[in-house]
Amino acid sequence: MAASHVIREQSYYVLASLLDGPQHGYGIIKETMRLTHGDVRLAPGTLYGAIDRLVEAGLLQNDREEIVEGRVRRYIRLTEDGRSTLLGEAMRMEMAARLVLDRLVPAVVS
Repeated sequence: MAASHVIREQSYYVLASLLDGPQHGYGIIKETMRLTHGDVRLAPGTLYGAIDRLVEAGLLQNDREEIVEGRVRRYIRLTEDGRSTLLGEAMRMEMAARLVLDRLVPAVVS
């Protein structure tokens, strides 16, 4: 997946939640809620489907696993392609917003 491709909203937030380093699934869910002030809530099925697609696309990769209370906790991290794709998508959205904001919000005259 190249940086110029549009990604799904859920994938965008999964990638954004990993900017500060590797995280496990529940940590990604919590970080997404924190980043969006609770507006985006990823269900586990949605999250793990997105992670699988992003790993397959080379945007995420497994970092490590640990056992917590008898269960495997898998940590995921961004790849360089993941960072580039996230940046490209953020820039695309900013440009799209500018098309509207520059026309609807009066310019501030200094």
